[in-house]
Amino acid sequence: MYQPKGIIPAMLSVFNKDGSIDIQGQKAYVEWLIKKGVHGLSPVGSTGEGAAMNDEERLQVIKATVEQANGRVPVVAGVIHYSTMLGVDLAKSAIDAGADALMVLLPYYYKPTIPDALDYLRSVSKAVNMPLCVYNNPWFAGFELSPALVKQLADEGVVNSIKAAHGDPMRVNYIKYLCGEKVSTLYGHDYSPLEAFAVGGDGWLSGLPNIIPDLAVDLFTAATQDKDLVKAQAIWKRLQPIAYYFMYERVGDNASPHWLAVFKEALRLMGEDFGLPRLPTKEMSPADKKVLQRYLYQVYPDVVKAQ
Repeated sequence: MYQPKGIIPAMLSVFNKDGSIDIQGQKAYVEWLIKKGVHGLSPVGSTGEGAAMNDEERLQVIKATVEQANGRVPVVAGVIHYSTMLGVDLAKSAIDAGADALMVLLPYYYKPTIPDALDYLRSVSKAVNMPLCVYNNPWFAGFELSPALVKQLADEGVVNSIKAAHGDPMRVNYIKYLCGEKVSTLYGHDYSPLEAFAVGGDGWLSGLPNIIPDLAVDLFTAATQDKDLVKAQAIWKRLQPIAYYFMYERVGDNASPHWLAVFKEALRLMGEDFGLPRLPTKEMSPADKKVLQRYLYQVYPDVVKAQ
């Protein structure tokens, strides 16, 4: 049974100017990521604006991703629903569309009880007859599963991987301590992937690898395969400007510019135009673009123009 590992961008979704799904644009984006060496693709999660689409649109993106990947890398499709019935339906449709695995966000917004959230995951897993990658994101779901509960689901065969999106690499460490190889533990935030790799993390599934996929792969390889901490530290030092811009320059409860706009603008600054986010998220202002350009230039001086 496939367990997601390595660098798996939480993919952006590509829209036409009228807001419809840009199928050819999505396929071009898939191709760009694969050529950068990523180990997998995860469409229609949070960074993919899954919550801004209906299921028909989500499946369009999943199918485009699967078709373009053509077996070269696995596809881990996102499932974002509160309703168990809707979650099951989307999960089954995603597998029918060719997804290799499912990344299932905990049922969100209403903050169900933990027993009910566990049953939600059990129902989805049973419906597709495979273990899930649980998307453990307290920032979006409003709660998270403890490492002990993750182990419980793994022992039941409901879960074989996790996107640990809290941000604290200690969660990666403790899940690996409890579950070992039974659970592929993927760091799911954007500021401590190196620390997560150092304590045994199996990969990085988040938004930032969308704009630095080649460097993310280099970081993963240096830390987990070459076991070369000095090399990994040097790669991370190169990445720090954009990672810390993303985490700390955009401040406040309603950080501006929005992270979805940042990712898409960063790609445009590198010559890869994959459209704009869906409203209500708007394009970055000219002033904000200049700030982003300054930070991104520090990472890719051969690609991004100096101001």
